Order: sequence, then structure tokens, then C-alpha cells
Amino acid sequence: MKFIPKWFAPYVVALLVSGGMSLLVSGFATWRALGIVEGFAGIWMTTWFWAWLIAFPALVLLRPIVTRTVMACVRPS
Repeated sequence: MKFIPKWFAPYVVALLVSGGMSLLVSGFATWRALGIVEGFAGIWMTTWFWAWLIAFPALVLLRPIVTRTVMACVRPS
């Protein structure tokens, strides 16, 4: 069953990639800063939420720039 329009796919990818990456990085950073303390999961989820609010729009804005830059550096086969 396909229910995502093709034009929307890059945004869904950005949402999922930014969500996963910010989850992992915020968890690691929280652990390094605080250790495993009481309420760690709640602190982590709060940190992750704010990180994701930055990561998603950053990925949406930067992806086309990075793609063009990389393609300018790629040698034709």
C-alpha cells in the first residue's frame, strides 16, 4: 500500500533520518554529560525533542545544498 506522494518522500526521509540521528546523538550526549541518573529517560526525551526541532529543518534546508556540492565533485563514470 503506497500512500505517500512522491514529492513528499524527501520530507519523510528527512523526518525519519533526523529523528533517528537526533535520538542517538542526544542520548549519547546526555549520557556523557550526566551519566545514568534518576530520570535519565525523561531528560533524554526532552533533549531529543529539542534536538529534533533543530535537526529536521536543518536537514530539509541543507540536503539540496549538500547534494549539489557533492554532485559537483563527482566524476562522471
